[in-house]
Amino acid sequence: MVAEYGLKLAVHLITTHFGNIVANVCENLLRKGPLTLEQLIRFTELKREQVKNSLLVLVQHNCVQPFRNQDQQDGAKTEYMALFDNILHRPRFPKFLDIVSRKLDDECVELLDGLLRNGRLTLQQMADRASEGKANPVAIDVVRESLGKLLAAQYVERCPAPEPVLFPVVEETTTRKRGAKSAKIFQPPLTIEQRVLEASVPGESIRFSLTADTGFNADRETNSDDCPMTSVEDIVKAELTPWRANFDEFMRHLRHKALIENVRTRLDDGAATILSAILDATRTAEKKVKVQNSVPLSLEAIFTEVVKSENGRTMTIDRVKASLVQLGCPSRVPDDSYTIDLKNIIELARNDEVESIVLKRYGPYAYRMFRLLSKANCFLETDKIAESTLVEKKEAPKLLYGLWKDNYLHMEKLQVMASKQSRFVMWKVNKPQLWDYVLDEMYHAALNLNLRLGLEQEKDVELLSVPLDKINESKSLQKKFERRRRVRLLLGSSLMKLDDALMLFHDF
Repeated sequence: MVAEYGLKLAVHLITTHFGNIVANVCENLLRKGPLTLEQLIRFTELKREQVKNSLLVLVQHNCVQPFRNQDQQDGAKTEYMALFDNILHRPRFPKFLDIVSRKLDDECVELLDGLLRNGRLTLQQMADRASEGKANPVAIDVVRESLGKLLAAQYVERCPAPEPVLFPVVEETTTRKRGAKSAKIFQPPLTIEQRVLEASVPGESIRFSLTADTGFNADRETNSDDCPMTSVEDIVKAELTPWRANFDEFMRHLRHKALIENVRTRLDDGAATILSAILDATRTAEKKVKVQNSVPLSLEAIFTEVVKSENGRTMTIDRVKASLVQLGCPSRVPDDSYTIDLKNIIELARNDEVESIVLKRYGPYAYRMFRLLSKANCFLETDKIAESTLVEKKEAPKLLYGLWKDNYLHMEKLQVMASKQSRFVMWKVNKPQLWDYVLDEMYHAALNLNLRLGLEQEKDVELLSVPLDKINESKSLQKKFERRRRVRLLLGSSLMKLDDALMLFHDF
């Protein structure tokens, strides 16, 4: 369930990018869940054509996924589901472009920019866009080469099935024998969104393949001697296949970066170098973004990957072993391989983020008490907290109640019946609930920053039409122009930093 301010932030982003009518349709999908076209018309009170056009826009920009639900008793009808995560990715497009600019050439960056701006494009549309404003049109083979590089790095993927079919979940009814061998770890059932996305994603053999439809490679040569003959229609069909940016790969890259930087800050550069080498070596083996542990690797494989980097060439095997111990991953006895608890690194980073908020908002004494409770991860009594943190016993209850009132602590009152009746107040940090609360606060802050940025952009908008030479001639215009520039830079940088923290609690 998405928090209230998360929904408001998503609706604001859609309103800013596509207008109020599209935002009305999107908001109903976000709040009410998957809906049919008829239900959307009824809830939005818009004309059928307006709703249909809004859905086309949202699907084109990967904010909505249609599907046919076989779970319904009245037959399979097309329903539309809002993709909350994809909506929140829209302000992150500059980060995605920066990632590609560091890895690939300018042509790939330009091609990805077109996909991010337009949502989905075919190869022919990419070539047409690349040719805009140029005397000579860009050859489609040049665009195909750039697309091939992006596909090889998995930054771009084939668009999902237009209307995947969602079949009823078959519950397992077989009786299992008792015993350790028959025990099965409980896994929560997949949500409708997870089931739809799983059904819509193309198979791995074609998801990142440019030649799956034609049987030809990038040079128009057959891939093998026994490859069947491909007609001109098949080649045309391949060039009309829609492609889009692969958000999962970008979020995986940003997660790896956050993991490495957290380890660098908390431990040292050596541990960060080891973690970076392990993540680079196992990136393609990760099937989802939020993996809890790294893929197991032998010490030899880790060392081979480490020495590929400039910082790693100075390391010995003993130094690598010491860094692995720092990272908390002793070797596994059966196959002498190592795996790192990535989930624990993320949790430590979340703790640091929340503790910094408490320090800034409530002061050093409250910070010390909160940090003690966070590390203890159990109930502690008020006097015990005061003694352990060297806080006066009169001040401790006030600070603890302030944290509890703002949902940063969980409180329980304990009454002991003995020779003398005693009453204790116990305190604890409930991390899952606290992280949800902090995430909603971050959504709220991001919404406020976006609203303020929009307000500042509307101020002095007439300056945009004033020639630069006239601005330079007037001191008052120069001050207005400089203020507008500084405010936009400040709000923009604040949003980028806040988004880094938001990803830590929501996406990582």
